[in-house]
Amino acid sequence: MKTLVGTITAAALASMLAVPLALGAGTKPDTFMRKAIQGNLAEIKVGQLAQQKGASEGVRHFGSVLEQDHSTANSQAMTAASSMGVTPPAEPSMKEQAEYRHLAALSGAKFDKAFVKEMVKDHRQDIAEYEKEAKRSNSQASSYAQQSLPVLKKHLQLAESLERHPGG
Repeated sequence: MKTLVGTITAAALASMLAVPLALGAGTKPDTFMRKAIQGNLAEIKVGQLAQQKGASEGVRHFGSVLEQDHSTANSQAMTAASSMGVTPPAEPSMKEQAEYRHLAALSGAKFDKAFVKEMVKDHRQDIAEYEKEAKRSNSQASSYAQQSLPVLKKHLQLAESLERHPGG
């Protein structure tokens, strides 16, 4: 009987210890990294789209910058995610895919205007989220966020410049 009680107690203790590990799997740094990878994938695709559909040289150039910078950032994000044990998403979020379809349906000056407006909005949101994560902890996610912020700020400046000077 003692052996059965000991076995049950050991099993109960093991299951209680496993709970915090299971709860830790969906932590904020993990979520941040998944969203960062989805965002990078979205920016790469939208950057390619801008290079194809952009009416102005400024929009086409910005598309090229987005594609290059977010490809580099995604490599860094994938490395960070891997070291954290995070399974990276393979495609942009549903919301990002819908925005891509919206932009893909436009052309000429309408495309340029909608693209620039979306990039200003998107990069302002990204900067806010990345700044929050950069301050959060000393994790791989916060290191990645700190490393990415200067590039995101550069993208926002480019987008705002295009917003002020269409065709730039």
